[in-house]
Amino acid sequence: MPKHSVTIRELARLSGVSVGTVSRALNGYPDVRDDTRERIMRLAEELDYTPQAAARTLVTRRSHVVGIFLETGADHPHLQHPFFHQVLVGIKDRLGAAGFDLLLFASAEPGNGYGTHSYLKRCNHHRVDGAVLMGVPAGDPEVERLARSSLPCVSVDVEFQGPHSSWVSSDNFQGAELAVQHLKECGHSRIAHIAGPLETTPGRERLTGFRRAIEGAGLGYSDELVVYGDFYYDSGKAAMEKLLALREPPTAVYAASDMMAMGAMRAIQAAGLAVPDDVAMVGFDDIDVAAMAHPPLTTIRQEKAQLGALVADALLRQMDEGANGQLEASLILPVTLVARESTLGDHRQLST
Repeated sequence: MPKHSVTIRELARLSGVSVGTVSRALNGYPDVRDDTRERIMRLAEELDYTPQAAARTLVTRRSHVVGIFLETGADHPHLQHPFFHQVLVGIKDRLGAAGFDLLLFASAEPGNGYGTHSYLKRCNHHRVDGAVLMGVPAGDPEVERLARSSLPCVSVDVEFQGPHSSWVSSDNFQGAELAVQHLKECGHSRIAHIAGPLETTPGRERLTGFRRAIEGAGLGYSDELVVYGDFYYDSGKAAMEKLLALREPPTAVYAASDMMAMGAMRAIQAAGLAVPDDVAMVGFDDIDVAAMAHPPLTTIRQEKAQLGALVADALLRQMDEGANGQLEASLILPVTLVARESTLGDHRQLST
């Protein structure tokens, strides 16, 4: 038999007080006598009383729920990319410790009359206290509408400007500089880049950073050495096939994601070439499987769980009514190079 759920009316009857007194005691109102509050709280714990979420929201004006929007593109299943997994863990751990649950919105085009990409309507409908956005398209009018609203929100890798909004990202420019510098130190001068989608902030910044780093190193930038992917394995493989078909292929490649880098290494090996003897490879992210690739992948490490924790901290400050207008618009997290066999061969691993 299912366990009977105690109602607030039953708790009031057993406590010998009114429903209103129980509600005020549970929600910390000061106009309840200490002995009455203690009796109510003790009975609530003994009876495993849980207030209904809707009723608690009306009293406290807080749902203690944060909405998560995660868009990874129509061609790829949601939550498939390991980067998003680890950022979500950081968000969940920090917000969970603060007493918040997460609501993952299912799709970009839901039913129930919300309309396409109606982020703000969906947040209001579910009465979330704040929102986190990952992978959403930059410049989307509905994203901008959400940013202009009074709802606290934080985005990952999407420039987000509004009265109660901010955005968090890893330092994509620093990552490109570290990658190019490392490849130059390994003796390479003809270095290619497999770029991410230019409609994304990481795709644009990692390409811009690559060009700046190449020019700063005096190597000379060439458009033919830049090909485009979508951050996923198959696109990296296809991009590398194009680079290998050049009259003078590159001797090293910096890919804008580890998954594209691993797809590129597969193309190199399928062509009868070796990594790093014929083509060296650097990725970006340091997802767990990067160290297990064949050969282990040199990469730019993003501190993904820390990134998620920063997102959660920024959102918690936004949701604190006393912090209005005091948040930084953006928070940029440094990255590090993790050198492995895809650039070093059999040499020992290094981190910088």
